[in-house]
Amino acid sequence: MATPDKVDPIHQFHLNTIVDLGRYDFTNSGLFMVLTVVVATAFLLWASAPKAVVPGRWQSIAELSYEFVAKMLKDATGHGGEKFFPLVFSLFLFVLVSNFFGMIPGFFTVGSQIIVTICLALLVIGTVVVYGIYKHGFKFFSIFVPSGVPMVLIPLVTFIEIISFLSRPVSLSVRLFANLLAGHITLKVFAGFVFSLGMLGPLGIAGAILPLLMTIGLTGLEFLVAFLQAYVFAVLTCMYLNDALHPGH
Repeated sequence: MATPDKVDPIHQFHLNTIVDLGRYDFTNSGLFMVLTVVVATAFLLWASAPKAVVPGRWQSIAELSYEFVAKMLKDATGHGGEKFFPLVFSLFLFVLVSNFFGMIPGFFTVGSQIIVTICLALLVIGTVVVYGIYKHGFKFFSIFVPSGVPMVLIPLVTFIEIISFLSRPVSLSVRLFANLLAGHITLKVFAGFVFSLGMLGPLGIAGAILPLLMTIGLTGLEFLVAFLQAYVFAVLTCMYLNDALHPGH
């Protein structure tokens, strides 16, 4: 545990029990997941409530978010992909809002927990497999045998494609988790330099100017990363859903 005179960059990721439910605990991670869903839902309902022909600022943001994800899904999946819009839009907003919450001092970064990102990734891959088999039957497994491959290479290529498919939930989850974890640790370390140098008096305060500027720059970069990680997660989800809609393409 961090002490007043020591900055612990890992302390921000600790799970703290808020409500003891016996066998299961309601932690700060669960609280901020609930808060993320509530805030994202409330914002969309509030922003879209006016239904103005000439939208205001908040309604424009809500509509642009909708159109942004809808275009992303259409470009990646083509015809038939619109049925997955609720899933992709919900995942995009959940990751985006939870990432932005994590940028607020004292708030918890949900994506810093690998179990959360793994669950999101398994939801995506599970949807791909279940819908692919439901819609196409055994034809869905043609994604493991690309067209045009010479017969002699089919066993090798199929093995590689299976390994690649099984690695998708790993890469999807670890990418989000690792970027958030590394970014927040780096930010906390530089902020710790500012705090530590500031405790050394006038000379230390002068020396803290550079790490302070670095902290400000990293904070801006982390906001960009928060958006980009939500975008990348949504884009990859759309690409994977394309396999369920159009196997073999």
